[in-house]
Amino acid sequence: MKADIIIGIDPDVEQSGVARLDIEPRKVWAGHLPLPLLLDYILTVKEVARMRGKSLRVVVEASWDTAHNWHGGWKDSKAIAARKGYDVGRNHQTGRLIIELLRHYGIDVDEVRPLKKIWQGKDGKITHAEMTQVCGWDKKRSNQEERDAMLLAWNASGLPIRITTK
Repeated sequence: MKADIIIGIDPDVEQSGVARLDIEPRKVWAGHLPLPLLLDYILTVKEVARMRGKSLRVVVEASWDTAHNWHGGWKDSKAIAARKGYDVGRNHQTGRLIIELLRHYGIDVDEVRPLKKIWQGKDGKITHAEMTQVCGWDKKRSNQEERDAMLLAWNASGLPIRITTK
């Protein structure tokens, strides 16, 4: 479904990455918010969009939807591997809770599998410089959660992703 405003969310227990993409001016905002403030933000955007006759779509990274999700290192002890698994499970539950709450409030939300890691950053993650090229992000810094959320929103919009090599 095409929308005028797309919000991308990279769920996290402490603070989820969130990005808002306004399609027409191709304007992007990104940040990171704890769950209660994230919900407040999206409900506010929904209301403003409704008053302006705009449509809203939310995309949430559904990392639990992958066949494998191993985060352990080969040198990890059983305790470290267990802790990593516990943390990953908490993040998955946060994502599922976000989706449940948004659907409860009648917000169009899609669960999307994690995007392929094809970028220049560590482990194939997108870098700040690459994100700046993709969507014109004009801030001096961004964290990985913000970039992931921006990439989710941009990808869901169907807008072109163009990267130039130097």
